[in-house]
Amino acid sequence: MIEKPIITAAEAAGKIKEGDTIMIGGFMASGSPHTVIQAVKEIAPKGLTLISTDTAAHDFKSGRITGIGHLVANKQFKKIFASHIGLNQETQRQMNAGETEVELVPQGSLAEKIRAGGAGLGGILTPTGVGTEVQEGKQVITVDGKAYLLELPLTADVALIKAKKGDKAGNLVYAGTACNFNLVMATAAKLVIAEVEELVEVGEIDPNEVQTASIFVDFIVKAEKLDM
Repeated sequence: MIEKPIITAAEAAGKIKEGDTIMIGGFMASGSPHTVIQAVKEIAPKGLTLISTDTAAHDFKSGRITGIGHLVANKQFKKIFASHIGLNQETQRQMNAGETEVELVPQGSLAEKIRAGGAGLGGILTPTGVGTEVQEGKQVITVDGKAYLLELPLTADVALIKAKKGDKAGNLVYAGTACNFNLVMATAAKLVIAEVEELVEVGEIDPNEVQTASIFVDFIVKAEKLDM
C-alpha cells in the first residue's frame, strides 16, 4: 500500500489558496483539526468559502474562541455554509454587518449535500424546509403527492479532517462521535488533508476498524498539543 506524504501543519495550510472553498470537520470543535486550523490562521488566506456544520465558539464577554472561530475572527471567510452559528457571536456580527455571507442549512440536509457531492450525485430530495425560508430560490419537486426541496451537492477544493488514529497510507479511525462530518467531507473535496493524533505503520490498523479508507486521503499531518 502506497504511503501518503506526511507534511507539517504550515505546509498543509499553504495548500489553501485565496478564494478556495474549504470543508472543515468537527462539531463544535470536537473532531476538528486544531493544529491545521491554527496554521491556516497564521498563513491567513482570505476570501475563502467555508463548509462546516458550525463555526465553533466565540464569546465576546469571556474572549473565548474555539476551533473554526479563530478563522472567523481573522476574517478569512467571504461565505459560510453552516447548520448553526449560535455560539459564535463574531459570525453573527459579521453576518448582520454584511461582512460575511452566511447560508444556514438544516444539519441533516448539509450532511446529505456533502455526501451527494462526494458520491457524484446531482442533489438530494428532502422535505426539510418545505414551506419555510429554506425553500426560497429552490426547486420544489413533488413525488407521490409529497413536496420535496431539491438540495444541490456541495464539494470543496480542500477538506481538513481529523482522526484519532491513522496509518502512513492514510487509513483513518475516529474517536467515537468525533467522526461526525469528517466521514463525508473526506469524499467530497479535490484535496483531503487528514490530521491524526496517533500515526502508526501500515498494517497496524485492523481493516475492519478503518472508517475512512486511504484512497480518500492525500496528505497527513501529525496533530500537536496546542495551548488554546
